[in-house]
Amino acid sequence: MAKLPDHLDIHLIRILYLLLCEKNVSRVALKLNQPQPSISASLRKLRELTGDPLLVRGARGMVPTQHGESLLKPAKRILEETERLFVQKTPFVPQAEARTFHIAAPDYMNTPFFLEVVARLRRESPKSRIVIHALGPETDYVRLLSDGDLDLVIANWDEPPPHLHLSKLFDDPIVCLMRADSAYAKRTGPDQMTVEDYLSLPHVAPWQVLPGYHGIIDSFLDSQNLNRNVVVESAYFGMLPYMVAQTDLVLTTGRQFARFYEKTLSLKSFALPIKFPPMRFYQLWHERVHQATEHKWLREQIGIAAKALLEK
Repeated sequence: MAKLPDHLDIHLIRILYLLLCEKNVSRVALKLNQPQPSISASLRKLRELTGDPLLVRGARGMVPTQHGESLLKPAKRILEETERLFVQKTPFVPQAEARTFHIAAPDYMNTPFFLEVVARLRRESPKSRIVIHALGPETDYVRLLSDGDLDLVIANWDEPPPHLHLSKLFDDPIVCLMRADSAYAKRTGPDQMTVEDYLSLPHVAPWQVLPGYHGIIDSFLDSQNLNRNVVVESAYFGMLPYMVAQTDLVLTTGRQFARFYEKTLSLKSFALPIKFPPMRFYQLWHERVHQATEHKWLREQIGIAAKALLEK
């Protein structure tokens, strides 16, 4: 690759473009409000840099050389691309524009929340695409955010990376979910569960230690020197409510998640006799998209969806 000349500036490329378009030094000087000798000096410099006359005398004034004509389109493209570098950011117009948003969340993220998010994004930006990515224990979400493969992560880890931006979405109190017609549910009121009952009931739990969720339950119990009776573990969190609906198993989960399955699977939730800290959900994003108008809009919509969920 040829070495670029030193001190090559955009103004010189603009003069080259105008000279090739106007084919007249005086008119270019007038357009740029510069003295004609200055434009003539720039033409001499351009001839030196390109090793070509660029403009020569024709029958009716100056005409570009063959090499000069070949430089017209590249010069125009460089000027247009340079303008784009410094164009002011314009607000994202969600109803008119199309974007693809990549959002990641663990599969224990409560279903009603994402129903609210997707419904809102479809309504407010119907031309845009939404891609919801899985977020498991092995996902390097920090790298995916920094590389631009993800735009947003929704999670509830106790200690998210401090260099990422964070916005709280909602707190979800923890409850115990079981089949509404189970023997225990029939004889016990929703606020009458004892610590002994809770620990001895047959529990279903996530098999792998998913950051934030499994940690909140079992780490807290460990801190209280308590141990629950986990008899089934599953790597697929979405299957757990269906297991509960068909068996005597109980599931410890967030209240929003529980409410959804109470309606669809005839399940019943119980207030826990142990004061677990709530699951705190938030959205995380990288500095690379912090100022982008479409991403500001996306995060705002996620926040509105969270607020709407709590008001239902």
